[in-house]
Amino acid sequence: MSDIRFDIKSLHAAYQAGVSIGEMIDTVHARLAAADDPGIFIHLASKADMLAEVERLGPFDPVAKPLWGIPFAVKDNIDVAGMPTTAACAGYAYKPAKDATVVERLKGAGALVVGKTNLDQFATGLVGVRTPYPIPRNAIDPKLVPGGSSSGSAVATARGIACFALGTDTAGSGRIPAGLNNIVGLKPTVGALSTAGVVPACRTLDCVSIFALTVDDAYAVLGVASAFDPSDPYSKQVAVTPLSQRPPVLTVGVPAEADRNFFGDSSMQTGFEAALASLETLGCRLVEIPFGDFYATANLLYEGAWVAERYAAIRAFFEANETALNPVTRKIIGGARNLSAADAFRGLYALQAYKARLAPIIASVDLFCVPTAPTHYTVEAVLADPIVTNSRLGTYTNFVNLLDMCGITVPAGKRDDGLPMSITLLAAAGRDALAAMVARDLHAASGLSLGATGWPQPRLLTSAPLAEDGSIELVVVGAHLSAMPLNGQLKDLGARFSRATKTTPSYKLYALAGQSVPKPGLVRVARDGMAIEVEVWRLAPDAFGRFVAAIPPPLGIGTIELDDGSSAKGFLTETAGLSAAIDISAYGGWRSFVARETRPRLESVPTG
Repeated sequence: MSDIRFDIKSLHAAYQAGVSIGEMIDTVHARLAAADDPGIFIHLASKADMLAEVERLGPFDPVAKPLWGIPFAVKDNIDVAGMPTTAACAGYAYKPAKDATVVERLKGAGALVVGKTNLDQFATGLVGVRTPYPIPRNAIDPKLVPGGSSSGSAVATARGIACFALGTDTAGSGRIPAGLNNIVGLKPTVGALSTAGVVPACRTLDCVSIFALTVDDAYAVLGVASAFDPSDPYSKQVAVTPLSQRPPVLTVGVPAEADRNFFGDSSMQTGFEAALASLETLGCRLVEIPFGDFYATANLLYEGAWVAERYAAIRAFFEANETALNPVTRKIIGGARNLSAADAFRGLYALQAYKARLAPIIASVDLFCVPTAPTHYTVEAVLADPIVTNSRLGTYTNFVNLLDMCGITVPAGKRDDGLPMSITLLAAAGRDALAAMVARDLHAASGLSLGATGWPQPRLLTSAPLAEDGSIELVVVGAHLSAMPLNGQLKDLGARFSRATKTTPSYKLYALAGQSVPKPGLVRVARDGMAIEVEVWRLAPDAFGRFVAAIPPPLGIGTIELDDGSSAKGFLTETAGLSAAIDISAYGGWRSFVARETRPRLESVPTG
């Protein structure tokens, strides 16, 4: 039954309708045979092995096991018990006795391993051609590189051989292959997914990443796999909150036009500009950001400390088996022999300086949007110039883990030459959900089919408001609205957007006089009131208390009635504070009042 769709919701619906797990396994192998690509997998699970795993799952129960019967592939630098781990180097191979923590969690949720996928050797590269095995063929255009280092995982997902796949991402290895194969690549906050049982590249930066056909699938896998792991010293407790409604207006930083680099690829430039226009259509406010310091940070990754870290990861094997390595990989990692501890510290000091300079810039916006890759390269071009082409592919990826940012790559359309157009949304650590919420809307707006399957995107369900979780609702009406000047105060307290709505028609809105930051005042009236646009956010009780304690007069907190019949605490104004205030109720809300004057398309952040 090769017509079975391999997204989680569709496959579970097929099981519910009577499709057997054996038919699913047959479909996996039939699609692999149809791909006729020996470079995708280094090791493949047999049908018998997969059926043996099914025996341990029990009857179909997607509630108890949210990934029941979902086939997934694993990059071959991540351990799967009973399958060899090679890191694309046969001489390095070993057979682990236990699963990597992330694989163990996914299996526990009912997912089934299809096999181990090809990669750039020792996860060193963004091209996907640095392997002693056959090069996986790009699922969209076989002339193009598949992207690396997680090449096989991306191609297996794009071809519908697996519902999702695990990769790793130190410098962009979970994002570049996704962009080149028209799929989603989720690179979570560093530490959200355990790296116990993963062959390290740079242990201080390594992430396990997730490839999927849809944002919802990638994020669902993240929710299952994420957990603090005491066996991983770099593991962190990162909250993976459910996807809900995103704020209606977000501030998105984009590279300043003068700083954008596409290396002469006008099709990629045009495609990126079209993607930015789509973001604006979704209600995002674009802000140009000088990108020189981001690029300088990216350059550190293949200097000093982090090259030495790659060498340290496999030093004993490297010294005993140097000729077993791919020549390009050997040259990069072997270069660490010429580095000293002083070089490493010099790099660490430089990174800390860039972090300090960029921290306020990163905090000034909700998200960043960058091209996933600045251009596309053919296999022929990369083999002819392996270092420069690889370096260019990392233009917009190499700085991300160094700056402790999360990211998600998502298809945004097609270039004017028909090749994939992909962007990556980046955010500060821990803001994975926000990036995913915007990515899912952008993917839906693109109208693209999924990967190389030709399947249409599943219908995007409206995200529900956040459920009750002990948090307190707060109604904001002015400067604390999304993308407004004081919204950062809410974000700093961990507030989460719940919904945009209106009050009952029992209020008036005033522009207050004498405020350092322009603010409105909401007042309940007995007659001649209007419905006023507001937003509802949720805060933990202690955060709510701290927020309320800092509110200056004439503002205060009272109960506000909403047009959906609910009520919540929110900003109200003392009538004594209305002296010299202007009644702006007719605008219907603060945002409409502020936007009454025409604004330029892009604002700019000063470089000084």
